[in-house]
Amino acid sequence: MADVAKAAGVSSQTVSRVSNGFPGVNEETRGRVLDAMKELGYRPNSAARALKRGDFRTIGVITFTLSTTGNVRTLEAIATSAAHEGYAVTLLPVAVPTQDEVRGAFSRLGELAVDAVVVIMEVHLLDAASLTLPPHVKVVVADSDAGDRYAVVDTDQAGGTRDAVRHLLGLGHRTVWHLAGPEGSYAAQRRTDAWRAALKEAGRGAPPLVRGDWTAESGYRAGLRLAEQPDCTAVFAANDQMALGLLRALHERGRRVPQDVSVIGFDDIPEAGSFQPPLTTVHQDFAEVGRRCVQSALRQVRCGEAERGTTLVPTRLVVRESTARAPRGRGVS
Repeated sequence: MADVAKAAGVSSQTVSRVSNGFPGVNEETRGRVLDAMKELGYRPNSAARALKRGDFRTIGVITFTLSTTGNVRTLEAIATSAAHEGYAVTLLPVAVPTQDEVRGAFSRLGELAVDAVVVIMEVHLLDAASLTLPPHVKVVVADSDAGDRYAVVDTDQAGGTRDAVRHLLGLGHRTVWHLAGPEGSYAAQRRTDAWRAALKEAGRGAPPLVRGDWTAESGYRAGLRLAEQPDCTAVFAANDQMALGLLRALHERGRRVPQDVSVIGFDDIPEAGSFQPPLTTVHQDFAEVGRRCVQSALRQVRCGEAERGTTLVPTRLVVRESTARAPRGRGVS
């Protein structure tokens, strides 16, 4: 900076004002400074400026897996929303969801200098009293339940499930079977609990739970078992990928969808409308989840205080061609 100031015949303070885009420098002086910068190959040190301001314009994201639709689309939405606000995103995957791994991830993000951290957790880790996130760090948690300890942004899992079950019961089905996600998943548990509650509210019994692992292959294996249940006329799958495998299994076993069995998924992935038949599903607004995560993080950065409590992003049921009225003689009279 001193070399630029000398070449341009100005003070170092003037060079600083020009490099930071501040007003108050006349155009002739600004031009001399910019010419000197170009001639000397000078570039402002953004890291040094960030340390001086205490503002790094970066949001850290910790996630345990990028293999699920929800995590990938939430991360994409966070990155897009952060960029719109002039922030970059630093991603740090964690191989094993343990207290030590989470603590280590926060330490590494601290070394990388971030203003706030978004944690995408689809496991019950935050439910455990033993896990605490570092104090004095601006934190937002997505897709988990942290009670009132942290700011949480989540899809309305219960509301979306309730809409799916009510839709199927409204079509005359006696009950609704459930193809659930893995036991360790927070989202899967919320959807399972809401499925049972919706059936109980309607005075219907809950059939035995069938579980998958979010993949289409697990949905196919579960579908082979469900196809052998003659009283199974409606299935709510906890995500669209498992619903895809379920559709294949039912087709192979001669169970027509939706004439014999109605199927609903959850997520509304871009391909859902191209399934055979096009899939009725619960739409998650991942863009809004990402936007609210970033907004919560930046509010904490700007005001210097932590936020707490849960914000739910509404879902909506997208009705396509995989659901229909219960088969004659096998519905509620």
